[in-house]
Amino acid sequence: MRRVALTGGIATGKSHVRAQFEKLGVPTIDADALARDVVAPGTPALAAIVSRFGPDVLDGHQALDRKKLAAIVFADPEARRDLEHIVHPAVRVATDAWFESLDPGAHALAIADIPLLYETGRERDFDVVITTACSRDTQIRRVMERDGISEREAGQRLEAQWPTEEKVRRADYVIRTDGTYEDTNRQVQSVLDAMRGQ
Repeated sequence: MRRVALTGGIATGKSHVRAQFEKLGVPTIDADALARDVVAPGTPALAAIVSRFGPDVLDGHQALDRKKLAAIVFADPEARRDLEHIVHPAVRVATDAWFESLDPGAHALAIADIPLLYETGRERDFDVVITTACSRDTQIRRVMERDGISEREAGQRLEAQWPTEEKVRRADYVIRTDGTYEDTNRQVQSVLDAMRGQ
């Protein structure tokens, strides 16, 4: 089974692209969902986060208050690195377990959506990398609309990631999401056809 990574900057359409691959019969997993699981109440990762950032990052139910933590880590590169050192190893283990749980006889390939693939040096874990991309203006607008934050805050989140152009340069396939959903979906089908034909 070929291990495929889907990556791209914040608000570049990864979720839509992953959903399209899923509709086309490709097993997919979302590393962001895994990241939420590995910091659930009672997990070692959540205990490590509280130890590093203090109990103020918890909500009234003793679960992680992601908005409070985001405000800290997107404003402080060292804090962000500390968080990544806690969460990323746990997500990597969960991702590997998911790939191993799939039947290679039933699936020629499977896709893991990993937003910080290059930032964490994980591209070597995969056979193929697909990057979603759109203009910076589109990213900023989408993040502001999605998260209800200011343009400055949206810019901070973009700055926390590698530039889209660098991800595009390193990828095996690029899906541009500036256009219509139909245009994006056609690109997904084309990339899937190419991967199956290899």
